[in-house]
Amino acid sequence: MKTLKTLAAAALVAIAGQALADINVGVTVSATGPAASLGIPEKNTISLMPTTIAGQKVNYIVLDDASDTTKAVANTRRLITEDKVDVILGSTTTPNSLAMIDAVSEAQVPMISMAASARIVEPMDAKKRWVFKTPQNDIMMSLAIAAHMADAKVKTVAFIGFADAYGEGWYGEFAKAAGIKGISIVANERYNRTDASVTAQVLKLVAAKPDAVLIAGSGTPSALPASALAERGYTGKVYQTHGVANNDFLRVGGKNVEGTFLPSGPVLVADQLPAGHPVKKSAMEYVAKYEAAYGKGSVSTFGAHAWDAGLLMAAAVPQALKKAQPGTPAFRAALRDALEQVKELPGAHGIFTMSPNDHLGLDQRARVMVKIEKGAWRYVP
Repeated sequence: MKTLKTLAAAALVAIAGQALADINVGVTVSATGPAASLGIPEKNTISLMPTTIAGQKVNYIVLDDASDTTKAVANTRRLITEDKVDVILGSTTTPNSLAMIDAVSEAQVPMISMAASARIVEPMDAKKRWVFKTPQNDIMMSLAIAAHMADAKVKTVAFIGFADAYGEGWYGEFAKAAGIKGISIVANERYNRTDASVTAQVLKLVAAKPDAVLIAGSGTPSALPASALAERGYTGKVYQTHGVANNDFLRVGGKNVEGTFLPSGPVLVADQLPAGHPVKKSAMEYVAKYEAAYGKGSVSTFGAHAWDAGLLMAAAVPQALKKAQPGTPAFRAALRDALEQVKELPGAHGIFTMSPNDHLGLDQRARVMVKIEKGAWRYVP
């Protein structure tokens, strides 16, 4: 009898211990390197995320991949094998996120990327079924740019973008959007994130005499072509992607980016949105939390992508806990399944509704047009 009581007590202790298992969240962001102006606000945002979800303690293991693809993959494998994480948030850039897909799919660990390219989650296949993302797709933002260009009577446009997956993805999607609006692309150039000069490329752009130029880069390196265009007296319209929507870009670009147009998530101009805008309330909630921690005017769209990744995770965890305990393959699979079931979740950038074939879940409520005016972001109705 004593032995049975001892065994029963041991079983209860084991169950109690299992019920208190922590949720381990692995994070890899580009807190240094060329994409640091994106990765730093993402890293800052992780510190604002809940440390308890549905009664379970949450641990965040945050690593810096230094804007390097190889490092991002190494971080991912370390988080999976050494830290035994249940989910991975990251990385900051498209090349890094694409490179991480093999690692998470092999280990069957869900990943929520904070990078933009649609190729991170499309086309859906056995590997990408483990991958989700929060930034708006390139085609959504490309259509916004092309529509604005058409309204402004732009007939010809020159393109310059990063010489990597981000630039290539943007060119492919913008070419589709431009075609729909009857806009001709008259020049197509590339540059590296670490280049110190783009003089040769910009001379070719200017020689094509376009009505507008689209710069497809992210972070502070995107200011380089804008500055070169300004130095050569280009007077046409200049557009950037949503990859530049932070204060560091404004600081580095200065007067050379004045008058630039770009599409953005609503959070960038949350306080300027009409009261009835569907994302205003949820966007302002993130702005208030971030600025309370890091100062007024410190918020950026990139930190908001991390915030939305956290919201998706927090929405999925309670459902996953009904099926399995953290730290197990069953919990990771249940978490993946639960992410696909998220419906009408208000975030800082939009309203998320996931499905087995849509691992972004955003619609047109997730974009606005913005103009840089007097060194600040202005909402363009």
